[in-house]
Amino acid sequence: MTTIESTTSADRLTFFVDGQWTKPHGTEVHEAIEAATGEVIGTAALADEHDIDRAVRAARNALDSGPWGRTTPTERAAVMRRFATALAKRSAEASTLVSRENGMPIGLSEAFNGGAPAGLLEMYAQMIDGTEIESVRPAALGATIVRREPVGVVAAITPWNYPLALAMSKIAPALAMGCTIVLKPSPDTALDSYIFADAAEEAGLPAGVLNIVLAGREAGAALVSHPGVDKVAFTGSTEAGRIIGAECGRLIRRCTLELGGKSASIFLEDGDISAFQAGLSATSFQNNSQTCTTQSRILAPRSRYDEVVDAVASYAAGLVVGNPLDPAVTCGPMANDRQLQRVLGYIEAGRDSDARLVAGGGRPSTVGDRGWFVEPTVFADVDNNNVIAREEIFGPVMAVIPFDSEEEAIRIANDSNYGLAGSVWTADEDRGIDIGRRIRTGTFGVNYYSTDLAAPFGGMKDSGIGREFGPEALENYTEYKSVYVSADRLQS
Repeated sequence: MTTIESTTSADRLTFFVDGQWTKPHGTEVHEAIEAATGEVIGTAALADEHDIDRAVRAARNALDSGPWGRTTPTERAAVMRRFATALAKRSAEASTLVSRENGMPIGLSEAFNGGAPAGLLEMYAQMIDGTEIESVRPAALGATIVRREPVGVVAAITPWNYPLALAMSKIAPALAMGCTIVLKPSPDTALDSYIFADAAEEAGLPAGVLNIVLAGREAGAALVSHPGVDKVAFTGSTEAGRIIGAECGRLIRRCTLELGGKSASIFLEDGDISAFQAGLSATSFQNNSQTCTTQSRILAPRSRYDEVVDAVASYAAGLVVGNPLDPAVTCGPMANDRQLQRVLGYIEAGRDSDARLVAGGGRPSTVGDRGWFVEPTVFADVDNNNVIAREEIFGPVMAVIPFDSEEEAIRIANDSNYGLAGSVWTADEDRGIDIGRRIRTGTFGVNYYSTDLAAPFGGMKDSGIGREFGPEALENYTEYKSVYVSADRLQS
């Protein structure tokens, strides 16, 4: 393993609330640990309920009394573009910091944490620039003015795996629609989200429009149930999503939930094995498989089963495990020790089953004792009822499952509590598209898989409620109001 020495240490002991850096109410702090070394790289304050209340009140005031609530779409677009420019200046810093925090290979981090946040701001600024918030329709007794208004104060709760991209997937459309935001990032990536605050200050984002408070579960629960919050946007585990969704239901509060997955990649008998193997980087092993769209169930026809197993096993064995700051590394560590132990537990469950281990299966010997590394692991002859085929592992553990017919492959792919992603590999694109239409999943690829930020993204079943990305995401942050007026308005 190439040794990459850490050169910086960052502490974030204040919160960004109401446009200012404010001291926490309590004294609890969180140590940020570098995934590849196990060393402390910084310390961050953790919020309590008092801090959450202060942030929500700031967001509410900025919406109801501040200038943000009176801005036009064009004015908001100008602010968002300045915000994007300020973030772009910090892209290298953001990419490196996230890779140190969660183990994401640096090239991927440069795309998702360095480039994507500014790109999303630019995309949504372009969508709203010059748009009208009111339209007039004829009605039976006159006319109706239909208004698009901001949903209000948004609680954005984000995970550690793609921290900046997923945070901006909520912030950008919320800003575009005139909402204000309280962002609660995961303590497992405690430091990087404050880069947003630095950029917001430079861009002149009005006070209270974006507030950032790092917090654990108790304070996060206080944010979800705070009476000043109008909408919750959450990305994370299905277990946490159930709790948040139940609370939002109790409060009659809007929410979007982007949750877990256990997706299937279907290789058909006419598929190109070379293209399939090359696509594994995106379908199954992206970000060390710490990705909700990971297609960890690989379905192969018995006529080519051994060929598919060999392709997946050789790909996994060929991944370069090491420090994610090294551009040659293709598989970094797990984000934390808790996640490492979870993955190792599933590997043991696979060993204890009737499945056949064909690659990996433990800790790599090439990286020493430091860091939270695990070998990319592949099991063959897996039954779809096996725990490693049913539960989201969130690590590089693949299950290859045989099938006898196309109908059986579709049945196995749909036999899951989740429905977030998937792919099919075939020489007949029309056949692949037809299969994609029959799989109960929110996104699907034919001979490749790549999330399109300009198209809606989200899941079915236990994978969530609602859609992010694309113009559809604006609806998450929009309230419609109908004002009934005289027919004279039709002429104006």
